[in-house]
Amino acid sequence: MSSFQQSRSAHWYERATRWTQVTFTDDDPGSFDIDLWVDLMRRTQSNALCISAGGYMAFYPTKIPFHHRSAHLGDTDPFGELIAHAKRLGMVVMARVDPHAIHADAAAAHPEWLARDEHGDPVEHSSMLGVYWTDPFSTYLSEHITAIAQEITAEYDVDALFANRWETVRGVSYSEPVAARFRTETGFELPRFDNLDDPAWPAYNTWRAKAFSELVGIWDDAVQAVKPHVRFLPNRGPQITRDLVREKIEDRYPMFVIDKQGRWGAEPVWTSGRIGKRTAGLWPGKPMALLSSVGTEDHVLRWKDSVTDPHELKTYLVDGFIHGGRPWFCKFKAELFDNRWIEPVVEAFELHARCETVLEGLEPTAEVAVLDAGAPDGPTPWHKATGHTGDHEDGIYQALLEARIPFTYVSDQILSAEALEGIRVLVLGSTRELGDEQLGVIEEFVTAGGSVVACFDATLNSAPGQPQLGLGNTLGVEVVSDERGPVKNNYITFSPEHPLATGFEGAQRIVGGTKTLEVKAGPAADVAFRFIPDYPDLPMEEVYPRRYDGAPAVVTSQHPSGGRAVYIGFNIAEIYWQALQSDHGRLLANSVRWAMGEDPALVEVDGPGLVDIAVRHRGDQSAVSLVNLHTPAAMRGQRHEIIPLPPQQLRLRVPSGATGAQAHLLVAGITAEVTMEGQLATVEIPQLDLLETVHITWNTADSST
Repeated sequence: MSSFQQSRSAHWYERATRWTQVTFTDDDPGSFDIDLWVDLMRRTQSNALCISAGGYMAFYPTKIPFHHRSAHLGDTDPFGELIAHAKRLGMVVMARVDPHAIHADAAAAHPEWLARDEHGDPVEHSSMLGVYWTDPFSTYLSEHITAIAQEITAEYDVDALFANRWETVRGVSYSEPVAARFRTETGFELPRFDNLDDPAWPAYNTWRAKAFSELVGIWDDAVQAVKPHVRFLPNRGPQITRDLVREKIEDRYPMFVIDKQGRWGAEPVWTSGRIGKRTAGLWPGKPMALLSSVGTEDHVLRWKDSVTDPHELKTYLVDGFIHGGRPWFCKFKAELFDNRWIEPVVEAFELHARCETVLEGLEPTAEVAVLDAGAPDGPTPWHKATGHTGDHEDGIYQALLEARIPFTYVSDQILSAEALEGIRVLVLGSTRELGDEQLGVIEEFVTAGGSVVACFDATLNSAPGQPQLGLGNTLGVEVVSDERGPVKNNYITFSPEHPLATGFEGAQRIVGGTKTLEVKAGPAADVAFRFIPDYPDLPMEEVYPRRYDGAPAVVTSQHPSGGRAVYIGFNIAEIYWQALQSDHGRLLANSVRWAMGEDPALVEVDGPGLVDIAVRHRGDQSAVSLVNLHTPAAMRGQRHEIIPLPPQQLRLRVPSGATGAQAHLLVAGITAEVTMEGQLATVEIPQLDLLETVHITWNTADSST
């Protein structure tokens, strides 16, 4: 092993916390302003750089045949030049390769590299004539890209390689080599999209996940064979690794690069924060960088040379990093046509730098967890995946965020007593047919004193004529009949004395759902809300209830262990997301708060506005980050303005006997007064612009002198 190899740490990713990415275009070599980029890396305090190297187009003097060089490369080496500057700044460097397409000369010489449609014809790139999509399971990726990766690793001082669009063609490649391989390994013919119920689809999903997972290993082994500290990290999307085989890739990803460059369509303002939570819930303790674009992002409309609204860009970066998504900005094309993105990136990175030392030293903490459940068998069904997590989950997320209840995710893939340690309430959305092992973990969680809030069809086994809730005994309910819906004019009435009815004063009933599941309550359970039997919504003269003695709508129960359970028998989370009825959000929040029990919450924040809360803790200190998400564009589109919120009051539960509590506002750079009452430490935050992180420390009997 050379002295160079010995000097490089295999743990370089631990110090790579702020990323600059430059994605070259063909005409950048010889013309881009390298001094501008070096200055920008300094201004953003970036300690890591990702830069275009090769794949579709080489931006260094490659020696590999059919590795297409930039037409403007000449005798320059922009890739190597920028690496040299980054290394002088002490930065980690990652080389970007893109394997998704090849030029006509390579396509003619290697037809086996090409993706094929259902008729066996090459798939030409829709955006660039004369360019062809590659087959993801061909030797183009497993051998040609491998050789490129090894050349880059051998010739340049890089710490990692990054692959973009490495799954290549959207859909299935019907090339004969792939078809033969699939037939040999599964016994099926490749499935077709005109029949999504083809029994070959489950086999293809499993085969695809295995093949891609093995490709990650091939690339990673190849670069480590050249320099042991270098890693190959293909990008991941919002699904993280649900479409891969966990056992095959868990040692291959020392960190994740989640490539979700902005929000689009009806994605809410908290999108980047959820990605951070979801990653931590699936891979706890593993670093993650959230790749964000400075250009306008949309899955249909693409303006790569445009500029995201500065307020949107800054918010996306900040809400991502309070939940663990290390900030990463990407500029497509080194030339600048519009500089308005620079200051918000500098400001967001500066906010991260102010909070980094504290946040990186503490562990994400929450007492409420939402179960992140994928498909019951194997990887997420790729051929039916939309990238959208579902209205049920969105509704739960929105309700808890509005209620200012800090929460985390726990993935069904790692669900265990250890994963639920410290959790007081587990929230189940539309999580049908959990496995016996997962159900057992949740039942043991409640037996040990934990609480559960389950919505609608959570744990429902929808066998025809025999519907059952897997957690029926724990929830104190038994299913009577199959779910109904869509229903209209559905309402629920309640007992005013029940704690879940808090905030409904003045109402006799509230809106129900559009889908219902009829249950009966067990002898030890309480019916907090009850359905009003359906009645017509037209003619208007007929719109009145005939009876009030409908089936239970919300059932609560308390267990001898101290754990509590809430079951809500209609699609409350889904309909909340679709209609945003405030009563539904209130009922969800009331359910979680009641399930928490009598002890005070770890963190409570009072004040106006939509605020995202992240809590970190270790030993005798906690950090509570607040992000101001209050904007008319919270539910779609770009944020156009950051409106400062008035004072907020933070209460943190500290250990019994804690003394000498002190608080520092990391963004404001000031010390704040702490008022102690019992185990509650109260801190006033005079104003919330975009971000404030409150760092609270105290003395305990063990730490005091």
